[in-house]
Amino acid sequence: MDNKEEQEPRRGSQDFINHLSVILRTAQIHDPGNIAVTTAIDKFLALLSMMTDSERTITLDLIGEFFYINDIRVRYSLEYLLSFDFLIREFRRREIGKVIFRNTTRAEDIRIFLRAFIAAGFSDTPYEKMSDAMYESPNIEVDRLKKIKEGETDSRKVIKKVYYNAVSYAKGVMTKIQAGEKVNIKKAKRIVETMVDQILDEEKLLLGMTAIKDYDEYTYHHSVNVSILSIALGQRLGLSKRVLTELGLVAFFHDIGKIEIPSEVLNKSTNFTDDEWKLIKKHPRWGVRAILKLRGMDSTSIKASIVAFEHHMHYDFSGYPKVGKYPELDFYSRIVSLVDQYDAMTSARVYSRIPLSPDKALSVMMERAGTQLDPLLFKFFINMVGVFPIGTLVMLDTKELGLVYESDVLFADRPRVLIIIDALGKNVNGPVVDLTEKDEKGKYYRSIVKTLDPNKYKINLAEYLL
Repeated sequence: MDNKEEQEPRRGSQDFINHLSVILRTAQIHDPGNIAVTTAIDKFLALLSMMTDSERTITLDLIGEFFYINDIRVRYSLEYLLSFDFLIREFRRREIGKVIFRNTTRAEDIRIFLRAFIAAGFSDTPYEKMSDAMYESPNIEVDRLKKIKEGETDSRKVIKKVYYNAVSYAKGVMTKIQAGEKVNIKKAKRIVETMVDQILDEEKLLLGMTAIKDYDEYTYHHSVNVSILSIALGQRLGLSKRVLTELGLVAFFHDIGKIEIPSEVLNKSTNFTDDEWKLIKKHPRWGVRAILKLRGMDSTSIKASIVAFEHHMHYDFSGYPKVGKYPELDFYSRIVSLVDQYDAMTSARVYSRIPLSPDKALSVMMERAGTQLDPLLFKFFINMVGVFPIGTLVMLDTKELGLVYESDVLFADRPRVLIIIDALGKNVNGPVVDLTEKDEKGKYYRSIVKTLDPNKYKINLAEYLL
């Protein structure tokens, strides 16, 4: 599938987005006549000329979390990750959903576009400001960012239904296996396919669901959360839809071996004894056995059994089960073990009533990168969840309290925040504020002072994030 003919256009599309991002960032720092801006424009025009050899126009669309060039989705790549995220954020800020470049585009058209783009960033009606200014250019056209058809409220309802269907299925699977009944893997595949579709359309909403922890049903929520986080991370790595579905499926069954652990041990409220730890450490092997008994066995089942066996072994093999000479961990195992640690640390469990805040969990994981965790995958993970992941309770320098609502990859410490307690100490529901916004003197309107524990403030994340 990834033959040379298909790689070339994909690379050209990534270069196109990267070059556009470079021009815009350079123009925000320097005057449009500066040599750095002129050089960036020349490079962009050369690439545009190459791409319009076979097409009269290049149409760049922003749909959800992705860019499309002439209706073909452009994949993320590590090299250009910051450029993609910068452009997405800046397009959204100006309500731009589409830019059309004709093959007759010249340097002056690009300068008109840059001036309009920068001016729109300071306007209360950014799209109108941009659109009006673009009448000066006959070769570049902009169109408004389209809202999600069903509206955000309906999107949240759909996401909520998808999430709780998956939790319900996880519960049903484990109950059936414990009762000695056969389980068909095909239904699990349909549920995971639905989650993949939602990640591609509504990544941030579904990621937000993983911040809502349920202490009483930890095991089932954990299976679903690890599946969602694995799919989202795989999507950032540019994996195909088919591979994302397989990854989500193996992640879903990673902990299935725990059904063999007696509930009085698994749900024990005090520390495990040495003998109990020995029992806990057997669940990867038991997981292999449980997966191989599933109906509809295929190559994915084999991969799921590998992940079940390896997900606690660690990147440097310091975990368990202990093995002799062993090749490197499977790619899926490295993803699943990373997100498994994150979700476990940020969840309240029977033997760990107080979870770590998301930012504290990331600090612990940062120390483990290179030993327990794959360091490159951890970089992608941090880029995905942000320094302050969705659901983090923060205090702002304005004395407001808020929940992190959406992360910003380019400005990792400046996410979008839902204000839940105002400066006077009153409970409120909104607004959602963007911490990258500055006043006319270039000073940030709001900054995070510190993170807080939502449990201490009796804050129910579900109430706000849903």
